[in-house]
Amino acid sequence: MEHNDDPLRFHVPAPSARPGEEPDFSYLSLPAAGDTRRPEIDVDSSEIRDLADGLIRVLADDGRAVGPWEPDIDADDLRRGLRAMLTTRAFDDRMLRAQRQGKSSFYMGSRGEEAVSVAQSLELAEGDMYFPTYRQQGWLIAREWPLVDMMCQLFSNEKDRLHGRQMPVMYSAKDAGFFTISGNLATQFVQGVGWAMASAISGDTRIASAVVGEGATAEADFHHALTFAATFQAPVILNVVNNQWAISSFQGIAGGDESTFASRAIGYGIPALRVDGNDYLAVVAASRWAAERARTNRGPTLIEWVTYRASAHSSSDDPSKYRPHDEWKSWPLGDPVERLAAHLVSIGEWDDDRQTELETEVEQDVKAAAKEAEGYGTLLDGHLADRRAIFEDVFAEMPAHLRRQRDEMERLA
Repeated sequence: MEHNDDPLRFHVPAPSARPGEEPDFSYLSLPAAGDTRRPEIDVDSSEIRDLADGLIRVLADDGRAVGPWEPDIDADDLRRGLRAMLTTRAFDDRMLRAQRQGKSSFYMGSRGEEAVSVAQSLELAEGDMYFPTYRQQGWLIAREWPLVDMMCQLFSNEKDRLHGRQMPVMYSAKDAGFFTISGNLATQFVQGVGWAMASAISGDTRIASAVVGEGATAEADFHHALTFAATFQAPVILNVVNNQWAISSFQGIAGGDESTFASRAIGYGIPALRVDGNDYLAVVAASRWAAERARTNRGPTLIEWVTYRASAHSSSDDPSKYRPHDEWKSWPLGDPVERLAAHLVSIGEWDDDRQTELETEVEQDVKAAAKEAEGYGTLLDGHLADRRAIFEDVFAEMPAHLRRQRDEMERLA
């Protein structure tokens, strides 16, 4: 056999543009809105492999809804979604400012990704359980969870229901179907699949929806979850939010240059959809399709939401170090808030004056909530969660050794 003397090459995927360069999204293949077929929910996964490589889009450039995925949704529900997205954006802006002012230790925004969490929140039923990552605050806001409650968790103050024991943005709201956030990557998938399996075992009617980022698809938990979901036909929606960046690592580092993240479901026999995550109507339609499959015992669906993280990864991140400044303004799928507003205008259900009025209203709501939450304390004034809470909510009955430690702490205070 002839020996090849050429040296081996080690390949490291690189983003299409670095700081100081022009944004370049030519790696994205974008079919026209309305061009992607919509199969029946009882379709076999082997018959829709093309949907893992395409892109489901509903909203055309002029704001019109077109194609087979156009959902039946009235204007009031669309306006509700628009309000929730705007509130989420205003909430993010104010809480990031609060972090910069030293009122909290950490924050993570979701600018550019609001449609993914808000639309699915409004589509799933009460009682369904959502297993979020740290960028789905829109789910809680869409379900009208009190902003003050969320802010108190960020401030770790005396009204924080979690008593300062979770990092800021790691919310927990069982009554809103919002499972306690885990900061570890991909745990959401194994938790969601397990919860969904338990729901089926008990003969319940509730389904689960779990979220990971595209970077977390490289974690073992991702693949463990898909194995169990496929084997036991768990009633779960498996969401992969591909916002192009896992902290400072471009999506290609997780394998996105070689294939789509949706296509990873194919080998497991799980139906997969790839969807424009900045198209509110497409998010509604794909969420309904997957939820109906789960509720009718047709098993799991994996959805890759193609979107873009316009904000920094967190308040500890400086994206100007690894991507062009304002790259998000060149994102070819646009802004989810602007696109939904344009659609409402196109159907005669919205105008610029109402948009301005709504923006002002949600800003005032967020401002009022922040004033109240700060009144219960922030990191600046030391009105923090009661330190005795470190001993609570662990055991049904506190063991003697913990009682002794608690009593000693109070004596030394």
